[in-house]
Amino acid sequence: MKSRRRPYAQQRPQDLGGGVWSVPVPIPGNPLGYTLVYAIESPKGPVLVDAGWNHPDAWEALSGGLAALGIDVRAVSGVVVTHFHPDHAGLAGQVREVSGGWIAMHESDAALVTLMHELPESEHASFQTDMLRRAGADPGEAMEAVSRPTPPARPDRELRDGDLVDLPGRKLRAVHTPGHTPGHICLHLEDADRLFTGDHVLPDITPHIGIYPFDRDDVDPLGDFLESLDRVGELGPLDALPAHEWIFQDVAARAAEIRHHHEEKLARLRALLAQRPEPLTIWEVAAMMTWNRPWDELSPMLRGMAAGEAAAHLRTLEARGAVRRSSRVSGVDPVRFQALDS
Repeated sequence: MKSRRRPYAQQRPQDLGGGVWSVPVPIPGNPLGYTLVYAIESPKGPVLVDAGWNHPDAWEALSGGLAALGIDVRAVSGVVVTHFHPDHAGLAGQVREVSGGWIAMHESDAALVTLMHELPESEHASFQTDMLRRAGADPGEAMEAVSRPTPPARPDRELRDGDLVDLPGRKLRAVHTPGHTPGHICLHLEDADRLFTGDHVLPDITPHIGIYPFDRDDVDPLGDFLESLDRVGELGPLDALPAHEWIFQDVAARAAEIRHHHEEKLARLRALLAQRPEPLTIWEVAAMMTWNRPWDELSPMLRGMAAGEAAAHLRTLEARGAVRRSSRVSGVDPVRFQALDS
């Protein structure tokens, strides 16, 4: 039950056995290519794990892929969303419209979806540009880096850690795994030793872990993510059904690999800061780090994402007492970080 990542054109809906199916749903213009949407059999009608990007081609792939497996999308009883990002929650609203089913997500992500719906466009743009300038971006680049995805549909049901999803005859339990988003959940199909991992544990790549706003000091998303990896590891060598790439075995082993990757990244970042006598802005730190492309080749939007990830790593180092942030003269001055003597 392993299907290595292939281009979307080579993907096909699959019967994974045990009343579980997968449908690849394209993500237009994204290098990830597709989201793997899963359907789980239920007497009330199948329950979907995630729904894919809100786009006509994606809807055709989802509804047509389900039909190829003998499932009418109108019979879906519910969609449980692993997290609120558009490649996971985007089509949940359309599924609800045609099926009358429910949408469920963790309460922390549900709160963010509500905020996205209620925050005016002008306030959102000001929030992002101010955040980027406080990170050290110049005003022009801060303006170019602003983006606002369309908010997903509001959920009908909110989940907490340990809750069972409405799936009669099966045991599908929510496991709160914050980090990638505050309300990210994995879903443990306890009667089959399978774990739907969303973006939390992927077989080859690692998810984006950022902090928003970049200069917050009251949360630690990367620290939460590392603890969540340990928690998933405690579930044992379950079969992993991720939202991207391919299905794989032994989620605990992969979770340990990802943790090791981030610990190495934290150590390299600490060493880089120790070599610089002066405090650095988040933007300057991000430019020093290694990404999948050189910093000069990243678009303003991708630089903003890189800065969010740099900020998350700096915040974890700060929480561990390895770096400190400098005080600012005013709220618009960039925050700066400096290594502490070990």
